[in-house]
Amino acid sequence: MKKILLIFLLLTVLLIPFRTYSAYNYNYRGNAIPSQTGYTVEKVAYFDLKEPQDIYYSGNNFYIADTGNDRILVIDSNIEKTVKIYEDFIFHDGTETKLKKPEGVYIYDDKIYIADTGNERVIVSDFNSVVIMEIKKPVSVIYSQDKTFIPEKILVDKSGNIYVISGNITTGCMMFSKEGEFIGFFGANHTERTIESIRNHFVGDKKKSRLKRNVPTGINNFDISRDFIYTCTVNSERTSDIIKKLNSAGKNIFSNKILHFGDYQPEYSESGYKSPEISDIDVSENGNINIIDSATGKIFQYDKNVRLLFIMGGISGQSGGFDGPSAIETVGGKIYILDAGKNNVTVFSETQFGKKVHNAVDLYNAGYYAETLGLWLEILRYDGHYTYAYTGLGYAYLRNGSYKKSMDYARLAGDSELYDKAFQEYRREFLKKNSGKILLLIFTVSGFILIKKRGKNN
Repeated sequence: MKKILLIFLLLTVLLIPFRTYSAYNYNYRGNAIPSQTGYTVEKVAYFDLKEPQDIYYSGNNFYIADTGNDRILVIDSNIEKTVKIYEDFIFHDGTETKLKKPEGVYIYDDKIYIADTGNERVIVSDFNSVVIMEIKKPVSVIYSQDKTFIPEKILVDKSGNIYVISGNITTGCMMFSKEGEFIGFFGANHTERTIESIRNHFVGDKKKSRLKRNVPTGINNFDISRDFIYTCTVNSERTSDIIKKLNSAGKNIFSNKILHFGDYQPEYSESGYKSPEISDIDVSENGNINIIDSATGKIFQYDKNVRLLFIMGGISGQSGGFDGPSAIETVGGKIYILDAGKNNVTVFSETQFGKKVHNAVDLYNAGYYAETLGLWLEILRYDGHYTYAYTGLGYAYLRNGSYKKSMDYARLAGDSELYDKAFQEYRREFLKKNSGKILLLIFTVSGFILIKKRGKNN
């Protein structure tokens, strides 16, 4: 009986449907294919957080907007211990104040910028909790006084200008001078040009007033890198402005690109296909774009030219899975994910495969195509279907004059532009090498035709 019971238990364990999460990527056709992992979980850390909404790294410390606990929590760079807690502040006149549901935090020029959401204000403080500046609802003709001020996210550019995302604003993020003066709005999304919105232009004023307005979707989150501000929009119904790269004039550098973010297909989603809802964005030091898709709980990483590199995470109780990822931050080669559902921080570090890909991509984006040849070949030994490697090899072979190989890899990558470039060079080289033979063949054929015609005439 003991043996029978033991066999039964073993069979039961073996038959349990374990949830496994295989790494995958997409080929140029948009089909999901198995792939090597670019990142692995290094650690998961808990700090008595409650629904945290933002994380920012500065000066060897991480600053977390611990929203549910009404505080800013500072933890060390190793994600091991609490360094300081900011929850009580003091004005210069001695008046004390407390945070209420802060959702955003940013460090610039030895100052802490806090989106104090519950108190409908922005606080700028020094590291000793002394308030330097308080920003409340603007009094301006371009800001409707019917709207409340609900600051949720905040960042500062190199000139000291302050950008604020307010939860009820759809005309872009709010922009303040370094003195706290309201300047205006920046980076507004466009309205979707639907059939209904076009038809509404041709109705009368009375009927138009009763129609549902087609208003732009508000910016959900943003990040700043060098002279550009990157914004993301969470609305799953949008097909444009999902991710934007804005210059100082507010022009979207990505506007001429056809881009897709998040999953293409439902194969790797247990509950079926979900439209991407991009809730946070981070741009790393080398320009890689990292985003959180809150619909699937997955992290997607793209290079600076918006080519997909890696996918990780997902909704899961396992290590490396999330319940409600709310913010992302990158430092060096690591990715830090703040989870408002699990109230923890997950640290991802690069795998050997990830390091090789990043090294190759950095060289490729710097224009050193030929120098990446060996790296791409090694990457394909790890993962024989890594699409980016096909493109990289195509350009590497194009640069060193192996045009036929360049065409072959361009075909594998589905890169028509690369294929055309390689084909033009291949054709020019072929004509150059065989021009004598081609001319001889033309003269021979022409002579044969001429002799044949004369024979018929005679």
